[in-house]
Amino acid sequence: MLLLLPALAWAQQRPAARAGNPPVTPQKGQQIELLTASELQGGDFNGVEIRKLIGNVSFRQGTTLLYCDSAYQYTERNALEAFSNVRIIQNDTITITGDRGTYDGDTRKARITGNVTMRDPRMTLTTQLLDYDLNNNLAYYSTGGHLQDPENTLDSQFGYYNTVSKVFSFKRNVKLVTKENTIDTDTLQYNTVSKIAYFFGPTRIKGKQGNIYAENGNYNTATKISNFARNAKIETPNYLLGGDKLYYDEARQYGVATGRVSMTSKKDNLVIRGDVGRYWRAQGRAKVYGSQPVMRNISDKDTLYLSADTLVSVEGRPPQNKAGVIYAYRKVRIFRADLQGRCDSLTYDRQDSIIYLSHDPVLWNKGNQLTADSMQIQQRRGKIDQMRLFGHAFSIGEDTLGNFNQVKGRNMVAYFGEKAIKKIDVLGNAESLYYALEGDTAVSGVNKSVSATMALRFQDSKLQTISFLTNPEAQFIPPNELKAEDAKLKDFRWRLTERPTRRQTLGKHFAPVPAKPKKKAAPAKKTPAKKTTTKKAASKKPATNPRTAPKPVKK
Repeated sequence: MLLLLPALAWAQQRPAARAGNPPVTPQKGQQIELLTASELQGGDFNGVEIRKLIGNVSFRQGTTLLYCDSAYQYTERNALEAFSNVRIIQNDTITITGDRGTYDGDTRKARITGNVTMRDPRMTLTTQLLDYDLNNNLAYYSTGGHLQDPENTLDSQFGYYNTVSKVFSFKRNVKLVTKENTIDTDTLQYNTVSKIAYFFGPTRIKGKQGNIYAENGNYNTATKISNFARNAKIETPNYLLGGDKLYYDEARQYGVATGRVSMTSKKDNLVIRGDVGRYWRAQGRAKVYGSQPVMRNISDKDTLYLSADTLVSVEGRPPQNKAGVIYAYRKVRIFRADLQGRCDSLTYDRQDSIIYLSHDPVLWNKGNQLTADSMQIQQRRGKIDQMRLFGHAFSIGEDTLGNFNQVKGRNMVAYFGEKAIKKIDVLGNAESLYYALEGDTAVSGVNKSVSATMALRFQDSKLQTISFLTNPEAQFIPPNELKAEDAKLKDFRWRLTERPTRRQTLGKHFAPVPAKPKKKAAPAKKTPAKKTTTKKAASKKPATNPRTAPKPVKK
């Protein structure tokens, strides 16, 4: 009987259509060939004629082999059902095993259920139900699957695998675990040859060195290189770096963000925005540039804005500096409500809130201008406490009549009260020139003085007293004797046109969002007033009581 089984299977093949007479029914697949079986029984199953094969059953169709413990082979159609220890082998490379299976030889589609395992030389897939289309070389599952290769594991609810291109497509609750990272997403493609994962939805990569978030891009699990787009972010213990596009090399711990770049400090309210950002994780260093990047630091109710051609942030390294340092260079602008400034190079030590300015710095506080070779701004609790001016220090203040009060010296220390200068100490080669006014309407003269040191005290940004501490020389010049050369101290330079505005400092990176126009309310319909004839209505008095109405105040 076993010797006759192949002949019986061959006899079931339909004769080929004659030339010139196309078949009436669609072209069907190659006939399934029975190779072996220990026992064959004839009969019907659910009213359909079958052959029941028991023990060591095997079939072949082309390069595809199917093995099982028992099977039903349908005699009227090219199909079968396999039971127990089902195994399909294709081209000696793909092996699928399971508890039960069905196979249609015409459509060449198989369904395997129960403890399904699919293996090829690169990976192993396990699931509970697998459909396999041999014509399109496509396997897919919808009941949850687990993929494993020598280095990575992947789980998802839905999955598709092209056995030719070796590309997997996963959807719903996708989790890819590598040696270094855990990746969670909703839609992912994974190439088992190149080891590259492609993302098409919100994706989070959690690793030992930090986390990455993006909504589109790819990640090479072999080289550890990421290329992300659409709202991409790198998250570290101290910072969050993001942009429209993000490249990150995990091995080098180096990342580049482009397009609407934003770097946010988690420890305080500090944000840096620009066009390009580079990040060196091992050094704790980030560099932002392009289209005048801007730093925003919010402290209490005051906000400091800082812009330059390039901004560099260096993370703090405890215990010396926990907060870190910001470096700015080329065309630096400073803006806050009580202070504006310019320089070419700046250092902001966030540990002690000290700002160092060099290379032609100039600062403005209300009507006062301060210049020197270099400066230092000391803050306390988010407010300016002191300014120290080193080398060629010069202070200019404009009075109500447009005259310029001036103080200069080798060094200066300016002390601040509530957002305004309250005292200036001039240390070395001190000179001053102040206009004496009569009721803020006329000049009564000019006070010029020279001393080794001076102390100037202010109230409401106006000079109150000058103290000459060492070797003073002073003179008072009446208005009729005042010459043009006496109106300015040497090196006088009024630079108000350089004073940065808020809009100039913020640029495009902190541009306000335009408010949506409010819809005009439809005019209310007028209703005719009802006439009142009662005595009470006729006797109503005006709402204003003459006894309680406000009276005009005489000045």
